[in-house]
Amino acid sequence: MPKRKIYESVTITDFASEGRCIYKSETDGIVFVDGKVAPGDVVDLEVYKKKKSYQEARVIKIHAYSSIRTEPFCGHFDICGGCRWQNIKYEEQLKFKERQVRDHLERIGKVPNINMLPIVAADELQYYRNKLEFTFSNSRWLTTEEITSGESFSRNALGFHIPKRFDKVFAVRECRLQSDPSNLIRNELHQWAEEQGFSYYDLRNNQGFLRNLIIRTSNRGETMVIVQFAENRAEEISNVMHFLEERFPAITSLYYIINTKGNDSYQDQEPVHFSGSKTIREQMENLTFMVGPKSFYQTNSAQALELYKVARSFAGLTGSELVYDLYTGTGTIANFVANFANKIIGVEYIEAAVVDARTNSLNNNIFNTEFVSGDMKEVLSVDFLAKHGRPDVVITDPPRAGMDAPVVQVLLNAAPSRIVYVSCNSATQARDIEMMSSQYRVEQVQPVDMFPNTHHVESVALLVRI
Repeated sequence: MPKRKIYESVTITDFASEGRCIYKSETDGIVFVDGKVAPGDVVDLEVYKKKKSYQEARVIKIHAYSSIRTEPFCGHFDICGGCRWQNIKYEEQLKFKERQVRDHLERIGKVPNINMLPIVAADELQYYRNKLEFTFSNSRWLTTEEITSGESFSRNALGFHIPKRFDKVFAVRECRLQSDPSNLIRNELHQWAEEQGFSYYDLRNNQGFLRNLIIRTSNRGETMVIVQFAENRAEEISNVMHFLEERFPAITSLYYIINTKGNDSYQDQEPVHFSGSKTIREQMENLTFMVGPKSFYQTNSAQALELYKVARSFAGLTGSELVYDLYTGTGTIANFVANFANKIIGVEYIEAAVVDARTNSLNNNIFNTEFVSGDMKEVLSVDFLAKHGRPDVVITDPPRAGMDAPVVQVLLNAAPSRIVYVSCNSATQARDIEMMSSQYRVEQVQPVDMFPNTHHVESVALLVRI
C-alpha cells in the first residue's frame, strides 16, 4: 500500500464550502481539509484522497492556533457534527458568509457590481432553534477513555449521529441549540426508558422499539413532543406517552408515530395525537402561526422574522400588487406580506402544507390569499396565468436544490416586474439567477445569518425586470 502524502507545519489558508477549510499548496494546488480547524492554524495534514484538481486531507497535528479562534461553548464540540464553527469568532463567521454569497453570485451567477448589504447578524448565538430531532440507538459511540477503561457501559444512546456515521449516535447531555425544557425532556426520557428496559433502535438491522424523538418549542412558550416507535406495541407506547404527559406538564402538544420503514422520515406517516392541543403557536409581528407535527416553520424564529422583513421590503409593495409566493409551504411569507398587497397566490407541492397555509390565513383574518397545490412547473401554466393574472411580484423560496430549469422558464414567461429570491443555498440561487440574466438584473442582495456557528447562510436577492 503506497504511503500517504504528509504536509508538515502548513498554514490553513481559508474557509471552503460546506464548512470545510483549505490549504493552498504552491506545488499541488487545493487541499480540502476535514476537521474543526480555522484559517491561520498551523497543522500537519495527511492526504487520504487525491483527485485531478484537488486533494482531501485530515489534520493529524496542530502546532499553533489561529487568532480568529475562540473557546467552544459546548462539551460535545469534539464529536458532534453541528455548530462546527463555534470555535470561530462570530465576526469572522459573518465575514465568510458574506464572502461566500458574493463569490457564488460572481462566479456562478456572473453578476457584476453586486450591491450587497451587510449581513443581518443574529442576536442569539445559542438556544436559537425551535426544533431538534434526536435518535434512539443501541450502538452508542464510545469515547476513547471508555474503550480503554476496560469497564462495561450501556450502549443505549439518545442523541445525535456522529458525522459520516449513520449507525453511531452519541448520548447528548446538554445541547445549547434549543431552550428548556428540551434538554430535561430528552435526558429524563432516556434515563426512564433504560430503567424500563425498552429496546433502542438498531440502525443497521432496522429493528427495536424506541426510534426517534422530536421536540418543537415556540416563542409563545409552548412545547410539542413527537415520539417515533418502530414497533406497534400498544401497551408500551401508552406507558411512554403517559410518562411524558405526567412528568412534563410543560408539554402542550403530545404525539407519537409508528414508523416501520427503513428510514425515520415521517412526512409520509400519520402522527397520532395523544394529548394537549394539536398545534403550538408561533408569533410573528401581529400574526400567529399554528405549527403542527409535520408543519414546516423556519427553525430560528427570531431570524425568520428578519428574513421575511427583508423579503417584504424588497418586494416594494404598495397595496395594489398581485403577488405569487412560490414554494409557499405553510404560507408564512404569503400571510406575512398579505396586508401590503392586493392579492397573494401561494403555490406549494405538498397538499398538507397548503391546508396549513389556508388555516393560517383564516386564523389571522386574512382574506386576500389563495393557495394552490401541485408541481410548480405544471401549475404555473399559460391557463393558470390567464385565470389568475400575471403577477406584479414573485417571491420564491425554493429548497436547497433551487428551482429547476422548467420552473425558471415558467417564471420568465410570467414576467413579473420584480422577483424576490429567498435562498438557503446561495450556489443554486446564483445558478438560477444566471438563467434569468437575459431578462432580469440583480438590484440588491441581503445575506441573513439564520444559523450561527455553522457555515449555512440565507440570501435574499431582488431581481428587477430589464
